[in-house]
Amino acid sequence: MTLTTHQQSSPSQPQTTVEHVLTLDCAETPGIVHAVSGFLLEHGCDIIDNKQFGDRAHLPHGPEAADDAGHFFMRVHFASTGDGSTVETLRAEFAPLAQEYGMTWQLERHGARRRVLIMVSKFEHCLNDLLFRARVGELPVEVVAVVSNHRDHQSLVEWHGIPFFHVPVTAGTKPAAEARLLELIEDYDVELVVLARYMQVLSDSLTRKLDGRAINIHHSFLPSFKGAKPYHQAYARGVKTVGATAHYVNAELDEGPIIAQQVVEVDHTFGPDDLVAAGRDTECKALSNAVRWHCEGRVILQGNRTIVLR
Repeated sequence: MTLTTHQQSSPSQPQTTVEHVLTLDCAETPGIVHAVSGFLLEHGCDIIDNKQFGDRAHLPHGPEAADDAGHFFMRVHFASTGDGSTVETLRAEFAPLAQEYGMTWQLERHGARRRVLIMVSKFEHCLNDLLFRARVGELPVEVVAVVSNHRDHQSLVEWHGIPFFHVPVTAGTKPAAEARLLELIEDYDVELVVLARYMQVLSDSLTRKLDGRAINIHHSFLPSFKGAKPYHQAYARGVKTVGATAHYVNAELDEGPIIAQQVVEVDHTFGPDDLVAAGRDTECKALSNAVRWHCEGRVILQGNRTIVLR
């Protein structure tokens, strides 16, 4: 008598789910959304959130309009089964589709914390706000270093357990200071530089090296009320709004592509100190929003402006 033994299969193990963010832009053409959603379906992915925008506002009217179909932007947050290595597989398999449509694209793990270096001078409100938001997990960032041309905030930064680097800047030492900054960016594998009220003008050479990965904040009175004590100048003019602008850094001082802005109404009862306090609040909020949106893959550069897929 022959006995046949049948091996019982063990209960199936629960599959691990990982989330990703795909951001892309390309020339507008029919079928992009279908192609992307079809790719995700074929790979067993589940779309959690999708934002898209077709930029047609700049297109000419009349017969010549057919020669330019505009530009398309898309951000897809989706889930798939797998582990940490799944993103590499998805990137490799999405590449041919991206090439077919001429896409500029990124595919990253959702929630990945970006490595951020903060630069600051004497005003500490934006630095303090970013450090707090990073500490409590409100921003998807890891602040890996802080660079300052003053030592005022060294104890604050070190209390957070973050390396602090004093890099003084004068007209004669500026090239060496910028070289030191680039060295730190490389050493700490920095993905984003945030100028949190850093009161030094970066050279054109440095801004080109940091193109698309450096964010600055300034009050929104510009180009009015330049120079020292802008809020006191604004008080003397009786302004009725106070605001702040966060933007990418480029060679045009304070005129890079805008990412986020905040505005609050004020009136005649606001003295100079009240305007300064209101300005601090708007600067903190605009800068933290810009950092968050950048690190979540929501910001796409288009020339001298941004598309923010919120």
